[in-house]
Amino acid sequence: MPITYKQALGYLYSLTNYEIKSRFAYAPQLFDLARVERLLDALGNPHREFKSIHIAGTKGKGSTSAMLASILKTAGYRTGMYTSPHLHTFRERIQVDNGLISEADFASLSERLRPVAERDKELTTFEVATALAFTYFAQVGVEMAVVEVGLGGRLDATNVLHPLVSIITTVGHDHMHILGNSLAEIAAEKAGIIKEGTPVVTAPQEHAALAVIERTCAKKNAPLYAVGRDWRWRATRRSLEGQEFTATGKLRGRSITSHASYKRLYMPLLGKHQLRNAAVVLATVEALRQQGIEVSDSAVRQGLRDVVWPARFEVLGHQPYVIIDCAHNTDSAKALAATLQQYFPDLQPWFVVAILNDKDIPAILRQLLPRARGAFFARSHHPRATDPRQLQEAAAHFAIPTAVIEDVGHATRRALEQVGHDGLVVATGSLTTSGEAREAWLRLHNLPLPPLDPRP
Repeated sequence: MPITYKQALGYLYSLTNYEIKSRFAYAPQLFDLARVERLLDALGNPHREFKSIHIAGTKGKGSTSAMLASILKTAGYRTGMYTSPHLHTFRERIQVDNGLISEADFASLSERLRPVAERDKELTTFEVATALAFTYFAQVGVEMAVVEVGLGGRLDATNVLHPLVSIITTVGHDHMHILGNSLAEIAAEKAGIIKEGTPVVTAPQEHAALAVIERTCAKKNAPLYAVGRDWRWRATRRSLEGQEFTATGKLRGRSITSHASYKRLYMPLLGKHQLRNAAVVLATVEALRQQGIEVSDSAVRQGLRDVVWPARFEVLGHQPYVIIDCAHNTDSAKALAATLQQYFPDLQPWFVVAILNDKDIPAILRQLLPRARGAFFARSHHPRATDPRQLQEAAAHFAIPTAVIEDVGHATRRALEQVGHDGLVVATGSLTTSGEAREAWLRLHNLPLPPLDPRP
């Protein structure tokens, strides 16, 4: 009898799952690409049956992936997207042409992979999930896959790919206990995805990170296209529905230099940081064009206009305003605070905050709470969730009213009651926090829920 989706999830989660571990060594003895290569080889090397774009970085990987996948789909390519973690269901991680893998396909592929994977007891949840995603992409005829690194880059299971373009989004301070204490050390792990001769597109970086990327590209004979240097952008109009911008750039190829100029591009993702991510996407499109991948300007325009990527400064409601954002580290909290100031300069938000216990909690709160009217601290359902009383203690010196409410959904409802008709509620701290707040808001308004995973 075929297994169910719930059983398939149970199998995946029964493996070593570093997403729920707070402390571990990011080292070859734990993250061994040879394991993934053996598994994929036993499955017929499905990752060699489609072209790919590989994305590492600290901030903006998911948004960049979503924009690029939307453009490639609009350009007529059957497009896969592999990202992590997920907002509501594990199936979000594996998408083809913006559609989630079905429960039936997920279960059947899991059943197919399990006897092969069980030959190696060291395989992890992420490694098997990656093999499942690549097998699915090959099975359904994906032509182009946009693949996001899970952690780091050098030792990540996705680093078996030989992509058309490697992308490194903004490198910042996150997972420092795993990837390194300095930007240079973290950048070195991200730059581990750079392959011999493969073009690299990088977001604007701090000097220490850019220097590492430049050295790695030189060593690997990989052309480097630096957004901020080779590509520029400028916002021209914005609202709570989206933003319009222009962008110009050039790619210095080995034999030619191509120029591109876009006026009045529009996308629904909000915040200055999303314009930076969009510029990375535009540079990547030019790098793909130089390799013979046909993507029209109209596909770029429509793909950006159609992109959907929830919980990234997502506006759920207007009376009161309700924002969910998955800011989970210092840099993303800084971007959230800047976007709030940009769109709501005269409103002090009530925050709903739940943060994972391996994050720099004081630094995140320093970004968010100075302009807060108050905060509800909660505990998400993630295994690494911080005790909300610790969050409240860390926020004591901000001299704002705070309360502890264990459940994110209950905290969201309390915040909505607190602000009244004209206020602002912001739920943030992790992707899990955003997902639970989003579900609570939808239930409160009797709106359809997104696909959800069964409870264990």
